[in-house]
Amino acid sequence: MSPRRQAWAARNIDPSSSRLLARDEAAFLHQSVSTPCLNTIKGAEGAYIIDGQGRRYLDFHGNNVHHIGYGHPKLKEAITRQMEELPFAPRRFTCEPAVELAEKLRDISPGDLGKVLFATGGSDAIEMALKVARAKTGRFKTLSFWDAFHGAGFGASSIGGEQLFRGQAIGPLLPGTEHVAPFACYRCPYGYEARPDGTPDLETCKMTCANMVRYVLEKEGNVAAVIAEPARAVPYMPPPGFWKAVRQACNEAGAVLIFDEIPTGLGKTGKMFACDHDEVVPDILVMGKALGGGILPIAATLCHPDLDVLGEYAIGHYTHEKNPVTTRAALTTIEIIEEEGLVENAASVGAYALARMQDMKSRHDLIGDVRGRGFLLGLELVEDRKTRAGAPDAAEEILYKALDAGLSFKTTMGNVLTLTPPLITTREQMDFALDILEAAIAAY
Repeated sequence: MSPRRQAWAARNIDPSSSRLLARDEAAFLHQSVSTPCLNTIKGAEGAYIIDGQGRRYLDFHGNNVHHIGYGHPKLKEAITRQMEELPFAPRRFTCEPAVELAEKLRDISPGDLGKVLFATGGSDAIEMALKVARAKTGRFKTLSFWDAFHGAGFGASSIGGEQLFRGQAIGPLLPGTEHVAPFACYRCPYGYEARPDGTPDLETCKMTCANMVRYVLEKEGNVAAVIAEPARAVPYMPPPGFWKAVRQACNEAGAVLIFDEIPTGLGKTGKMFACDHDEVVPDILVMGKALGGGILPIAATLCHPDLDVLGEYAIGHYTHEKNPVTTRAALTTIEIIEEEGLVENAASVGAYALARMQDMKSRHDLIGDVRGRGFLLGLELVEDRKTRAGAPDAAEEILYKALDAGLSFKTTMGNVLTLTPPLITTREQMDFALDILEAAIAAY
């Protein structure tokens, strides 16, 4: 509740919305980043959300669930039809939509990944992946990255690297969950300088970030799995060859490689999965968020057939494991992504956006770095390009100026303007968003 946030609320929240916000704050447990809420919402359609005052915002946040836009007519029709035909499948029974979705995920995923379990959220899907990796290897340790987010459950929080989810008040987390610093070439935690354009100087750093993964795997020993986001949602893209080096290190150490594609999968980065850019196939791929089309919650843990080793135990025997309605929603979402060419749209409009953002950087010293792929985009704001000191005050002011102008997005790491548009975003909508951002940056 910064002064700037309070000033924005005083200008924009009407009495009716204020009353609903007060009821929300009284009814829900308080937690960081969600209570108290920013505003109320009464509509969501296509690439837009509509607040309680009737204002429309182009939504470049969307929690990465709105790949096909909000309320896609084909998705709503498919869900309605499925509810009429078969609304639920009790555990121990299967149904056509669930099996069809499992087969479809096998078809669109990289490599030989082909054995799946469904859950209602990404955090649960991550927990299932951890169980499978432990069972396959007979080990319990994991290696993951600081600053990563993998979910809010105890297992997911343990392997995650965000302090918000690892607070002392929660108590001890899982043992054996080791962490290393992530790849972050513009702000390399190992102290190496990126080139002026933000790209890594691999001749100097020798890809220390990947070598550290190998080093810890060797020194720690008995690690069941390395788990990571193939493209960090901050965002940060891996340096060339990073994942191939990590894949090789996992092979040599006998560790399972798990890719968390919950925010980045299904086309966000301009390929069906972020790991497709690096031509590296994990042993387990986890997806969620957009899988339910922005309407229903569903996630999936997709494994190599060699990991089908827990037949005598219950891994993820959830009530809605093979729900015909949620699986129909996921199937239809994938159909829409393919039929409307949304992965290709993210690639082309995203490339246009990156080029325009680089042009903005050339004219505004406040922009220290531009990075991303497809519709996972970031503008890092700095007070000084030489020292790379972050500019969180500028990021906050620009956030609220953008809201006033009809654009919603989020900031990460305090000073990164992070844009995650729906895959349906047009070039015109992208220009609208970047016009707003450039005007706000110029005015700061």
